[in-house]
Amino acid sequence: MQTGDKAPDILGRNEKGEEIRVSDFKGRKLALYFYPKDNTPGCTAEACSIRDNYAALQAAGYAIVGVSVQDEKSHQKFIEKHELPFPIIADTDHTLVEAFGVWQEKSMCGRKYMGTVRTTFIINEEGIVEKIYGPKQIKTKIHGEQLLQG
Repeated sequence: MQTGDKAPDILGRNEKGEEIRVSDFKGRKLALYFYPKDNTPGCTAEACSIRDNYAALQAAGYAIVGVSVQDEKSHQKFIEKHELPFPIIADTDHTLVEAFGVWQEKSMCGRKYMGTVRTTFIINEEGIVEKIYGPKQIKTKIHGEQLLQG
């Protein structure tokens, strides 16, 4: 998925099993943020930064949806523990991470594995990808502020 591409309408199912679509957010920009794993230090910092800036993001016309490959139960615990006010898609079959190109080879301590590369896509009111924040741009502790600054 690149800037200028049309996002798929059906994104997946959230932590409650409800279908999430881009068209659900018509008239607002959608910040669709992909992160590697619930309850890890970087992912928790990122989610909490977005939570802490949520009212300002909403006032600026943004809707927020998180995405990771953990299941609904994992997302429910993550949301409850950190009081997150936005839905998180349980992309357990990797449909969305692959469609957006964020399921990639990673390495840690010389071990190679496949995983989600931290990326945020800003999708405009017409469903077009307007901006992409890549892993080198995202600062997890202030990502909510980064989104507000555009």
